[in-house]
Amino acid sequence: MKHKVSVSPHMHHLYDDQTIFTERPDACPFFRRDDKDGLHYCTVHLTRPDICQEYGCWRFLILDSSGNRAGRVMQSRHLHAEDPDLEKIWDTSVRTLHEPDDKVWDQKMCDIVRRAGFQIRS
Repeated sequence: MKHKVSVSPHMHHLYDDQTIFTERPDACPFFRRDDKDGLHYCTVHLTRPDICQEYGCWRFLILDSSGNRAGRVMQSRHLHAEDPDLEKIWDTSVRTLHEPDDKVWDQKMCDIVRRAGFQIRS
């Protein structure tokens, strides 16, 4: 299935940079990292098709003990919390992790969150 999308005019400079595929070869073809602010962006956000709107853009999905969504860890190691207990754990134990290696950081974060009774999906 094909969908017509347009790169947002203010995102052309990001879209033209293909270096994200070195680090993340399976990334969405419209997903880019801005080196100026370190954040990740959808370069076709205004015209994205339904499948994109339904896609959960996160590195990790965190569920509470009942299987309900408690939060999402975004690409930049940012937590979007929906559960106040998860947010407290993040603020006291995860935010203080100063690990430059993403794989090591991911493992440490997952261990902390799991010990607190949450489930993680990646």
